[in-house]
Amino acid sequence: MAGILDKAGKESLDAAKAARKGLWRAPQAVETGTVVHVTSGIARVRGLDRAQSEEVLRFPGGLTGMVSGLDSDELGVVLLGDSGHLCAGDTVRRTGRVIDVPVGNALLGRVVDAVGRPLDEGGPLHALERRAIEQEAARILDRAPVSVPLKTGLKAIDALIPVGRGQRELILGDRQTGKTAIAVDTIINQRDTEVVAIYCAIGQRGTAVARVIADLREHADFERCIVVVAGGEDPPGMQYAAPYAATTMAEYFMQQGRDVLVVYDDLTRHARAYRELSLLLRRPPGREAYPGDIFFIHSRLLERATHLREEKGGGSLTALPVIETEAQNLSAYIPTNLISITDGQIYLNPNLQRRGHLPPIDVGKSVSRVGGKAQLAAYRAVAGKLRLSYAQFEELEAFARFGTRLDRETRRKLDRGARVRAVLKQPQYAPIPVAEQIAVLLAASEGVLDSVAVEKVGEAEKAIRERVTAEMPELCRRMTAGEALRDEGRERLLEVARDALRDAGLTGEAGEEEGSGDADA
Repeated sequence: MAGILDKAGKESLDAAKAARKGLWRAPQAVETGTVVHVTSGIARVRGLDRAQSEEVLRFPGGLTGMVSGLDSDELGVVLLGDSGHLCAGDTVRRTGRVIDVPVGNALLGRVVDAVGRPLDEGGPLHALERRAIEQEAARILDRAPVSVPLKTGLKAIDALIPVGRGQRELILGDRQTGKTAIAVDTIINQRDTEVVAIYCAIGQRGTAVARVIADLREHADFERCIVVVAGGEDPPGMQYAAPYAATTMAEYFMQQGRDVLVVYDDLTRHARAYRELSLLLRRPPGREAYPGDIFFIHSRLLERATHLREEKGGGSLTALPVIETEAQNLSAYIPTNLISITDGQIYLNPNLQRRGHLPPIDVGKSVSRVGGKAQLAAYRAVAGKLRLSYAQFEELEAFARFGTRLDRETRRKLDRGARVRAVLKQPQYAPIPVAEQIAVLLAASEGVLDSVAVEKVGEAEKAIRERVTAEMPELCRRMTAGEALRDEGRERLLEVARDALRDAGLTGEAGEEEGSGDADA
């Protein structure tokens, strides 16, 4: 019996030794420093002479910070969280890594903050990979021309200001002009495609972000969306890091050969957050108190949007940055910077909004530098003439305000332009398929709607769309696939549109005063 007990005791001792050996860790050297000063979103640290720029430091309470200023005797650290518990004298240590975020399919359908921590009720993230938020942009030789359209579902954009996959198209306008609505509608229109959509909210109110998330859950394919949030109540360091984190998440899918859409809403608040950090770090202010590298922080962000060559996977990253103007001032510092960085802009005019024209896209001040190269062939057959005639209409409309007596041809152009403007109106959450857009725009540009009263153009548009979809499914399929609109198809579309208006009883309803007498703007 004693021998059995001795044997059992020996086995237990051996097991205990093995367990202790498995738990043993070799000692590691940890570099520590001391917090000497704390202010709003910024800490100053001494004793970490070997720390590198953008390295992550760990503070008490799980708080992290990013090294942003390398002075001779101390470090300027941007804090990435609530620093209310932090005080001078606290110990801080190096981590040896730069700030990174999780990437991969585990993020799809989730709401996360600027460092990848979940903000929804979906539980912890199980991402298999993390990547630094700062990445080098693709080389010029690795890029392919932008030639595939990113369909927004908005007639005014798809026809007149086309956006291509891999393009950087700026959305700008005054407060409450519908900038976010256009971006959200663009995401919603990707529900029938394989495009991954990322919405990055920077400095927004919590209620506004919650409303956008609710809209995406209701109208979009949220399982292919990621929402990155750095709200207005978050520290400025989180607001600064958010767009870079969203771009890193997008680049993962782009490098897998997929198409990605990223909305930055908005970079005006991003610039203000960076200005606040820079002033707290005692960097010299420049124009409007912004630091001298304010152009660089946005250019290195948006330069990462591209269309890769097939040898590199063929994926694309389309950027839709949003900025806010004040009193329609497009020549302010941040707007001019971003206009020069991007490949075009969509300008929302508050005057159009006040007149009930929604979305209030100012076609004259909006431009796409990619142009027809990223547009379906059927659009090009319609859009060129439409844009020219609409520009002429806007000039004539301004001239007609003087009350001058106009000739019949000028009145005809004004009447047709008014109907084209009515056609370009579109409610939110209602993106329109390509073929239906082309049919309606063709009818407007060719004068089919001239006999319809302006207030009934919406009814006429609905009738045309329903008839074209029901009677011409094959032509609709070919136009959506990118085939050119030939003469016979064009005439057939116009014929179907006239029949739809006649059957709906909408022809000949334009008033007698419209088209005769003096033009009254």
